[in-house]
Amino acid sequence: MKKLLSKIFLLGAILSFGCAEDYLDTLPTDAVSENAVFTTTQNAMTALNGIHRSMFIRYDSQGQPGEGGVMIMREVLGEDVVMTGIANGWFVSMSRWLNHVNENSGDVRFVWRFYYKIIGNANMIIANIDNAAGPQAEKDEIKGQALAYRAWAHFNLVQLFAERYQAGGNNGQLGVPLVLEPITEGGARNTVEEVYTQVNADLDAAIALLGEGRNAKSHINVNVARGIKARVALTQGNFAQAATLANQARQGYDLMSASQLYEGFNNVDNPEWIWGSRQIDDQQTFFASFFAYMSLNFSSTNIRGNPKAINSSLYAKISPTDARKGLWDPNAGTAALRDPFIDEVTLSSFAKRNFMNRKFVAQANASSVGDVPYMRASEMILIEAEALARSGNGAQAAQVLFELASQRDPEYTLSTNTGAALIEEIMTQRRIELWGEGFRFYDLKRLNLSLDRNGANHVATVINSKYEEPAGTPNWQFKIPIAELNANDKMVQNPS
Repeated sequence: MKKLLSKIFLLGAILSFGCAEDYLDTLPTDAVSENAVFTTTQNAMTALNGIHRSMFIRYDSQGQPGEGGVMIMREVLGEDVVMTGIANGWFVSMSRWLNHVNENSGDVRFVWRFYYKIIGNANMIIANIDNAAGPQAEKDEIKGQALAYRAWAHFNLVQLFAERYQAGGNNGQLGVPLVLEPITEGGARNTVEEVYTQVNADLDAAIALLGEGRNAKSHINVNVARGIKARVALTQGNFAQAATLANQARQGYDLMSASQLYEGFNNVDNPEWIWGSRQIDDQQTFFASFFAYMSLNFSSTNIRGNPKAINSSLYAKISPTDARKGLWDPNAGTAALRDPFIDEVTLSSFAKRNFMNRKFVAQANASSVGDVPYMRASEMILIEAEALARSGNGAQAAQVLFELASQRDPEYTLSTNTGAALIEEIMTQRRIELWGEGFRFYDLKRLNLSLDRNGANHVATVINSKYEEPAGTPNWQFKIPIAELNANDKMVQNPS
């Protein structure tokens, strides 16, 4: 791990991102010299902005656009996002459940390095910000955001590379290494319980330091930190805490209108977005973009030949009066029945497949620019409703669910379901609402559910007939990258 970590932390500590081996080109928005970076809060904020930007730029390949790339991986590993064609091959091996269990995979290496890079850069800020010159309020904000980033990155790593957290268990299974200070050597894997304990400690510290104000929605404020902690609490089965935090996180963020649903999920200024990356027009990343793979209209080989579709069985569960029904076209393959929107924004060379997405829309046919959503108020409502339902507060859960569902469907009535039926209704709403936003693999894993793609519109030749994966197999853990194993004699590989 020494060699790998030295690249992540020593070069990453400078926060200039200037070395090709360390992924990024130097840009004015994130370039700071090592000697000057922590002398003032102004320079430290520039360093923090480097972390914000690292969330959505290109890494080793075009299929690795920061968090947006990992979001796509987490979706194609599930059953709700359907890959309708092979096209140029991006994410196909991942959808076949082959890539993430290959220690030699470049994508596995990217995911590991991406999150540890964020941790390493956050650690540099945490270790030095107290001595920077500047107002205490600025120090608190910068430190709080760095702590939240460190927690968020560890949380993602432990969900991907370790066995699931088991509520009520001792969770002594191998997690991932906790990295809490700037280092150049790595250690052994901490337990899953130890990782979650540290994640919660960092989030508690961040919440204590942060307020509601911030420079932009790409930055982390107290709402975002509470939202991350709500996700953690839900995963751990701490339902009362999850419900409370989710409710707090969404305060001040209104649900979008029905018309705003059709604006392309590409604008961080949407009223219900709590956290997301804003992509500046002149910093387009072209094919290394979430929208280069998930949008309806960007003219990439991948989208032209592999438009992403919704699972047809899930689509059938959407009420005809639900505005979200229009986010996918069930008749795209039949010209006479096709949604007119498809023809308005695509060229004749675009494949048109039934149930194809029109949720995500890039800036233009020749521009993959689009803001990437990381957290929305609707997710927090769904966390609150699920947590209430799983803790036995069915009536309250139904009322919370009504707040979202009635906004999406004017004919939706307050649910009379109870128990398991109510939980199933909430989870169905979650699958519909958050389609394509990176949650499905995590949900299947945290709930110990099997992958089941049967009876829908998945294409056997695309997924290599990978229709099922039983719950709890070793394949639910990403393999540790070979570069890490070769560099760190304390590292242990996940079982096959």
